[in-house]
Amino acid sequence: MPAHPAPTLALACADHPAARDAVPASQFTGAMSTLAASVTVVAARDGAERHGRTVTAMLSLSAEPPAILVSITRDTELAQTIETAGRFSLSVLAENQQAVADAFAGWGPADRFGEADWAEWASGQPRLDGAVASFDCVLAGSIEMDTHILYAGIVMHTASFPDRAPLLWHRRGYARLDQD
Repeated sequence: MPAHPAPTLALACADHPAARDAVPASQFTGAMSTLAASVTVVAARDGAERHGRTVTAMLSLSAEPPAILVSITRDTELAQTIETAGRFSLSVLAENQQAVADAFAGWGPADRFGEADWAEWASGQPRLDGAVASFDCVLAGSIEMDTHILYAGIVMHTASFPDRAPLLWHRRGYARLDQD
């Protein structure tokens, strides 16, 4: 159990009266696929257990205090590990780390952490070698929303390498920046 349990807020969009008139899921996901996003691995460690997942739903929440928001599917080992550990990490993938993205999306080997070299923050949370940027976070709070949980993390440590180009996700496939 974390030293300082993070507050949780529950919202149910599915219960909102407007939900019955919302666009179909396929129309929504089609429109969302036009957004380009960084590909990030969210990971958490509690004791010997490490879990992680590829996400594109990650954003800067504030600069003071430095905080990040990430969306994780509710019924996953990763969500449980984040809540139990009270910490998590994020690694923004470089353009040559597509195999890592595939592994953590569930499209690769069962041993997701075996696909690349991993180090640890002083907190014990996983840190991917070769990432464009990495963040070590303390769980500050969460919002439960239907099938997902939004986790807010206060950033305790960062590592960034601006010379590395990020791996992007656009129109349901990997993309790269045009460096010209």
